[in-house]
Amino acid sequence: MSIKQKYIADENRYKKINYRRTGNSGLLLPELSLGLWHNFGKNDDFDNARNLLKCAFDNGITHFDLANNYGPPYGSAEKTFGKILKKDFKKYRDELIISSKAGYDMWEGPYGNFGSKKYLISSLDQSLKRMDLEYVDIFYHHRPDPDTPLEETMGALDLMVRQGKALYVGISNYQPKEAEKAFKILKDLGTPCLIHQPRYSLFDRWIEDGLVDLLGNSGVGAICFSPLAQGMLTDKYINGLPKDSRAVKDGRYLKTDKVMEMLPKIKALNEVAKSRNQNLAQMAISWILKDDRITSVLIGASKTEQILDSLKATENTIFSEEELARINSILA
Repeated sequence: MSIKQKYIADENRYKKINYRRTGNSGLLLPELSLGLWHNFGKNDDFDNARNLLKCAFDNGITHFDLANNYGPPYGSAEKTFGKILKKDFKKYRDELIISSKAGYDMWEGPYGNFGSKKYLISSLDQSLKRMDLEYVDIFYHHRPDPDTPLEETMGALDLMVRQGKALYVGISNYQPKEAEKAFKILKDLGTPCLIHQPRYSLFDRWIEDGLVDLLGNSGVGAICFSPLAQGMLTDKYINGLPKDSRAVKDGRYLKTDKVMEMLPKIKALNEVAKSRNQNLAQMAISWILKDDRITSVLIGASKTEQILDSLKATENTIFSEEELARINSILA
């Protein structure tokens, strides 16, 4: 391949997906971002992890989302990502958005959890070392800490930006009242909150109770995780419980009885998806992206085919009033 041909191929990458502005900031994010919560741990297949990242990037997914304790074991997803970054993406660093987080348990003792300045600064330093980076593009506080003053936690995020260890900061899993306070503190410090990362799906619509309006009014972006409700919003369970499914193999995040409880709704939603010429997973992602206050949807994948399938969701994010009424009736 000639230099000219390669340039054209690289340029075409960004025509394969749409980008949205993150709140009132200058940062554009792809409508889909790739999360490394699963499939990038120490015992996962390294070559498959490489292929997932390459497939995502080759299709314009420029945002890779991590956290300090992704694995297992804790920290191993960042180590895996760091190796792949050095091997395959080093020259593309300025074309990537790399994010990490801290807030959940990470190491033993009183300083390895929640939201103290000690924990957050130490955690970011460790994450940078594992990934062999000078900075992350976005650093999140992963969950609220009821015992640490919010001023301390937000002050730590502000310090990271001033130290050049993060370009932007965000929060995750914050309720509207907590988020509004965090936004004000960060704004007063001179480091506005870029983005909020909440759980959101057809089966989990809590952010509609005030948070989405707050984000829109505050000029803060939103990136939603678990859009497929841990796999329930796919065709995986339409005909029962596959032996290799997450609900059967690992009941920590999804119980088999929950799947069976939701199965009638899953089947009904699947029929709506068919009428839109989409599969259920594609419709579930499209349904989130119908709101332009949502910046990006965070997907996970164990196969490159899943990434390519998810990309098709961005081709049809318009829903008719009839379709929305039908969906709401199913979920009522």
